[in-house]
Amino acid sequence: MATFKDNFQILRHLTFARLANLVLLRFSYRISRILKRSIVWGKPFTVSIEPTTACNLGCSECPSGLKNFTRPTGKLDLELNRQLIQQLGKQLFYINYYFQGEPFLHPQFLDLIKDAKKQHIYTATSTNAHFITPQKATEIVASGLDRLIISIDGLTQKTYESYRVHGTLSKVIEGAKLLVEAKKAANSATPHLIFQFLVVKPNEHEIDGVFDLAKTLEIDEVRLKSAQVYDYQNGHELIPENEKYARYKRQKDGTYRLKYKTGNHCWRMWSSCVLTWDAQVVPCCFDKDAKYVLGSAVTENFDQLWKSKKYNDFRLAVLTKRNQIDICQNCSEGTKVWV
Repeated sequence: MATFKDNFQILRHLTFARLANLVLLRFSYRISRILKRSIVWGKPFTVSIEPTTACNLGCSECPSGLKNFTRPTGKLDLELNRQLIQQLGKQLFYINYYFQGEPFLHPQFLDLIKDAKKQHIYTATSTNAHFITPQKATEIVASGLDRLIISIDGLTQKTYESYRVHGTLSKVIEGAKLLVEAKKAANSATPHLIFQFLVVKPNEHEIDGVFDLAKTLEIDEVRLKSAQVYDYQNGHELIPENEKYARYKRQKDGTYRLKYKTGNHCWRMWSSCVLTWDAQVVPCCFDKDAKYVLGSAVTENFDQLWKSKKYNDFRLAVLTKRNQIDICQNCSEGTKVWV
């Protein structure tokens, strides 16, 4: 029932202009794949906007947590957020206010959500849930946030902190409880609460238990996510024993390869983009350190940037030689990230 309500909430945000834009994007993407040319009709249907690069945790495969960025750390300005929403256009349907960092470290994060909701845009974010107080839970529900992903990657402190370094499992569970209570108090169906369980070797034996915990706490949905590992070729301590939950397949010689073939295509290059906290436009969420900046939504008109030679050259590279682009070599596009 909860998933049905979320799907209904998604449908409520669709308009004729948004549907028409999606059709144009899809059609131009198909033509581009056939002709091996970058043809783009329409504007992004969805975007990710980064509230902040700051994070309180030190997760072992996360550049934000490990403080490995070469790009600056900062937070999204409220006025800049409004300008971005206006530039991106009325066809924009979905904003994921998350890229790197912990969104709730942004002191005015919920104001970002409120500005997007004024434009009838479906909003989502992801959190480690360490900053959910009773008051904050009430404010989250009141903000109109449509979807909230809560990262819970273990059912004991030992397994949880094996990946979520410096994290405290009890804070995650308490934050989840407070959000459920706040929704009930407001008689609100939103935000749709999702337990995201990143399956790694230390926690794969707890998969059944996370579904039980979600049911007990009245969390709306559980999603199992396969983990991205940077140096996977010779194996890694995080790769699950059960290959069902891994992005990588063990070969006869003991080395590992990506389980799924990617190929010269990527729908994301037509349907969406990612904006960093300072409005640098990057191709997708795999460009965590903003290596492939395609333009700036501060100094350039987004419509022109979206169809610029630089952007189209990158799209063409994806269509013709994707395996030569480093951020694409560990990409989940077209594969089964959610198990």
